[in-house]
Amino acid sequence: MKVAVLGAAGGIGQALALLLKLQLPAGTDLSLYDIAPVTPGVAVDVSHIPTAVNVKGFSGEDPTPALEGADVVLISAGVARKPGMDRSDLFNINAGIVRGLIEKSRLLVRKHALVSSLTQ
Repeated sequence: MKVAVLGAAGGIGQALALLLKLQLPAGTDLSLYDIAPVTPGVAVDVSHIPTAVNVKGFSGEDPTPALEGADVVLISAGVARKPGMDRSDLFNINAGIVRGLIEKSRLLVRKHALVSSLTQ
């Protein structure tokens, strides 16, 4: 089984990756992706947890390597609310981010994959 976390370098994504590393069955591949260049480092940190879940980190503009063949995609990607930003602005920005990731996901994941968004 392959699980992909998109937005893995953010606060929610890192916590989610930690929980998944602890709870997923042995032999599962956990792919962590974010545009942030620190994502491979997050994957290394999570990989030190002594379980039999395999962790790889991917960064940059293209999530393809993280998504290919995924059975589960969890999207926590998005921007944080900034001072002066109202909720509709936040929604519109994050909706665009999530939409792009979902469109990319549907081309690369397994036929009956579960895709879920945790983004505000």
